[in-house]
Amino acid sequence: MGIFKKKVNDFPTPYTVKAAVADGGVDTRLSLLVMGLGNIMHKQVAKGIMFLAVEIMYIVFMVTNGFHCLAMLPSLGSVEQQEVWDETLQIYEYTQGDNSVLILLYGVATVMLTLLMVWIWCGTVKSGYKAKCLEKEGKHVNTFMEDVKTLGHENVHRLLMTPSLTFIFGLTVLPLIFMICMAFTNYSKIGNHLVLFDWVGLDNFKALFDSSSILGSTFWSVLVWTLVWAFFATFTNYIFGMILAIVINRDGTKAKGFWRFCFVLSCAVPSFVSLLIMRTMLQPNGAVNVLLRNMGWIAADSALPFFTDPLWAKVTVIVINIWVGVPYTLLQLTGVLQNIPTELYEAARVDGANALQIFSKITLPYMLFVTTPYLIATFTGNVNNFNIIYLLSGGDPVVDLSSTAGSTDLLVTWLYKLTIDKQYYNIGAVIGILTFIILAVGALVTYRNSKSYKDEEGF
Repeated sequence: MGIFKKKVNDFPTPYTVKAAVADGGVDTRLSLLVMGLGNIMHKQVAKGIMFLAVEIMYIVFMVTNGFHCLAMLPSLGSVEQQEVWDETLQIYEYTQGDNSVLILLYGVATVMLTLLMVWIWCGTVKSGYKAKCLEKEGKHVNTFMEDVKTLGHENVHRLLMTPSLTFIFGLTVLPLIFMICMAFTNYSKIGNHLVLFDWVGLDNFKALFDSSSILGSTFWSVLVWTLVWAFFATFTNYIFGMILAIVINRDGTKAKGFWRFCFVLSCAVPSFVSLLIMRTMLQPNGAVNVLLRNMGWIAADSALPFFTDPLWAKVTVIVINIWVGVPYTLLQLTGVLQNIPTELYEAARVDGANALQIFSKITLPYMLFVTTPYLIATFTGNVNNFNIIYLLSGGDPVVDLSSTAGSTDLLVTWLYKLTIDKQYYNIGAVIGILTFIILAVGALVTYRNSKSYKDEEGF
């Protein structure tokens, strides 16, 4: 089965815009220009007036602000703020200049509003055409109140989904498009483009993919480490959590509730507290190195380089992530283990299978089948696992002073440093886009090729 399926229309209807243009009367065709006219002409006055009001509000907005926002979008502004000396007041006054960030934001918002208006326009044309067809066929045409009542029954999904979609588009889609646009500008502290900036096309992508430059070499090293980290952080937690879950759930284990309580108790401690404590303990003069010195295991003037050597730091963050994450994995896999049918184990024992064969033929395939979506989500979360790295190592150690990333920096922590600390917003936007592409493609391909998707009736 391919990744992409043939598109299926989930809302089939004979009342389309194309049919309205081809078969609708004069009133329907006029509703292409005057929204709601088709409804007004066919006993849906209140509904038609509401559509007309929406069109008027959009036109007023475009005349007063919208066209100006769209006109400024290609240039992103060019007028700088000026400092002018006022002889009368004997002070400097500042003239109003352009702000490219606001111009870009308002321009993107206007484009999205226009697309939303096109969608509403299509809906009004289809609504007017439907009213005309129903009246022509002698069928009942809903009044405004009857349409409102359908929101509590057959159209309840429209009532409940509309607020959610509004927030998604306003708080997720709009910022996402804004960030994508930013990747094609020179919005950065470099060249003093924090107020006024321009479109630069694919220059930021070229700079990031140029392995001969500092930025490009940093990107590739951070990308490789991010994937290595995500792999080990995901599967070490999964393997150790599975081992603990199997040991606790085996028939011969006593006081299973006590062992589970011990691991649940560790989950009650906020992870950031645990990480900050571990960070303090593993410093050159932290509790661990002091204890090792007092025990004579290391020299009095030396210390284990937990966060000062690149390799040690990478191993340290992976090991501590196991300590922090295994209890959560244990609890999740415990539920999976308890749902495996006992008849499978009994049949395997009757056939003479040993413990290793039972695990490899029943337990492991079942757990992988059920937890594949969980593994994909965990891998994705670990690629963006900001807390572990930032709170534990802070991305250190930094071995190349010209680089903007440390040895343990992930893409997400590097992005944070580039935007918050360095104010390289354009490069940060490019990294955000690449991270999204890597995660989306990886998760989609992995899941569509997993047994959880291909063989839902496997167990």
